[in-house]
Amino acid sequence: MTAQPRQTAQPISREERATRAKTAFGHLESPQDALVLFDDQFIFYYCGFAFFPIERPVALVITREGERILFVPRLEREHAQQVSEAERVADYPEFPGQRHPLRQLADLLTELGLEKASIGVDHDGYPPVMGYDGPALSEALPGATVSRVSRALDHQMALKSPAEVELIRESARWGAYAHHLLQDYTRVGENETEVEARATKEATAAMIAALGDTYRGQNRWMSGAVALYRGQIGVHSALPHAMTTGATFQHGDTLVTGAGAAVWGYISELERTMFVGEASGEQQRFFQHMLNLQDIAFEAFKPGLTCAHVDEAVRAYYEREQLWDHWRHHVGHSLGQRIHESPFLDIGDSRPLEPGMVLSVEPGLYVPGLGGFRHSDTILITASGMELLTDYPRDLDSLTLPG
Repeated sequence: MTAQPRQTAQPISREERATRAKTAFGHLESPQDALVLFDDQFIFYYCGFAFFPIERPVALVITREGERILFVPRLEREHAQQVSEAERVADYPEFPGQRHPLRQLADLLTELGLEKASIGVDHDGYPPVMGYDGPALSEALPGATVSRVSRALDHQMALKSPAEVELIRESARWGAYAHHLLQDYTRVGENETEVEARATKEATAAMIAALGDTYRGQNRWMSGAVALYRGQIGVHSALPHAMTTGATFQHGDTLVTGAGAAVWGYISELERTMFVGEASGEQQRFFQHMLNLQDIAFEAFKPGLTCAHVDEAVRAYYEREQLWDHWRHHVGHSLGQRIHESPFLDIGDSRPLEPGMVLSVEPGLYVPGLGGFRHSDTILITASGMELLTDYPRDLDSLTLPG
């Protein structure tokens, strides 16, 4: 019987979020008088307001003093007042309304004395979502100087605090639990949709029972403790981003899985390659190459070296072993609140690895007609190298299912 994890992590404190807002300006390349952020993930990061973006704009204003003003549609006012940590909530009636919400946001910024200020933004206005249309912030507030600063804020988000790391660890524990159930229930003749649903439902129920009544997922990309195949079954496993087809498991299938859990806004990534019945010689060969690629990546993690260095080390193996026909993507990416964050373990990303970064490590091989071969693990960059946050067997014997 699969053992359940023990709960250890607590949600991000109000103090930590307030500190993030006050110190955000120190990450910027040029001085700004205020920040205006529209991305729901930045808004959650700085003030704890989790919501689903729709056509009605939501924005967070952060002053240099660290005051946070949350700008929301009227229908979100009570919600924002109850759950956000902003010092003030301002609202507008509706979108598009008689006066456009972006013009009302400009009125708010003018009220704050920012009509001629230097303002850092993630987007120059609310991005197109579900039919939204409207002016750029620079158009609505023409006296201000509006500059994109999202790359600098992404860097702040990439450096995880100890509290964030503990939430990701907790996510990894429950992701592994869900994956054990997925593996247990996968058998010849079973249906992928039913197996995924059973494993996810049982793991989520166990997680909620363990974490208690205060638990909240608060993540847009994941709900509960999840384990799935996403359609990467048999020959379709050779498609890195396949979609579910409702397949029935058959003897000889190559399977590529995915698992994780949403824990107070944070997630992890666990993926494994498995086989239904004893793997063929070709399946075993590519499985071993895949393990070698991931091991090379693990060994390449050193603070101060670049993200590109990791991808270059892995690419050298593809070159040496003549595997380029089976290459499809870079080594991995940062993650935490988002399922994909920056920086990226890519030959084109020269940013240095720093202690506190959390990344996926998932170099893959994709062989049309045979299958896909990809393990993904979540790692933490430390002062001396890396720490594995996901804990699940990687070897062939452990990942071979009854045929």
